[in-house]
Amino acid sequence: MSKSPQDQLVSLDLNQPIWERFFLVAPLIVVGTREPEGSYDLAPKHMAMPLGWENYFCFVCTPRHGTYQNIRREKVFTISFPHPDQVLLASLSAAPRCEDHSKPTLAALPTFRATVIDGVFLRDAYLFLECQLDKIIDGFGENSLIVGKIVAVHVQQQALRVSDSDDQDLLLQTPLLAYLPPGRYTKIERSFSFPFHTGFQR
Repeated sequence: MSKSPQDQLVSLDLNQPIWERFFLVAPLIVVGTREPEGSYDLAPKHMAMPLGWENYFCFVCTPRHGTYQNIRREKVFTISFPHPDQVLLASLSAAPRCEDHSKPTLAALPTFRATVIDGVFLRDAYLFLECQLDKIIDGFGENSLIVGKIVAVHVQQQALRVSDSDDQDLLLQTPLLAYLPPGRYTKIERSFSFPFHTGFQR
C-alpha cells in the first residue's frame, strides 16, 4: 500500500523561524546607502524583488541595520545585482561594523557613482537600480519592507535582452547569481521556456 502525500510531509513548529529548514531560490543584491557623515555603505540582501509590474523595487530590512536608518534619513538607495564571480565581494559588504560604526572592508570594494541620486554601485555587476524611497512598512516582526521607486536603471550591454537574441544564449553568456538561503548560492546558466496556457495574461 503506497503512502499518501500527507504521510510524506513534516509539519514544522511555527514557534521557531521556519526559513532555515529548507532551501528557497532568491536573488542576491547589494544595497547602497549614504552614511550620516557622507561616506557610502554597501550591504547584501536576499529578501528582495520587483513590486508589481510598474517600476518599484522592494527588500526586507530591519531598523537595527544602518541600511534602514540611512534610507529613512536620505530617502534614496541603490541596488546592484552582482555576477556569480562577485559573490566574495558581496560577502565582504556584509562584514560587521567596528565600534565606531565604520566598515573598513568597504574600502576594498570597487564602486562607481550613481547618475541621478546620491549613491554608489558595486562596480562590474550586471544590473543597477537607482531608487527614491516610496515607503517603509514596519511591523513584520522585527523586520520592515522598504519600497523604492526606480528613477534610473542601467544594464550591462551583454546582459540586455533584445528581440533578435536567444534568451538561453544570453544566460550562457551572462549567468545569474542566485542565493539559496540559509547559506548557499548557485550560478544559473540554463533555463527553459515556461509552458504558459493559451490565453494567459499577467
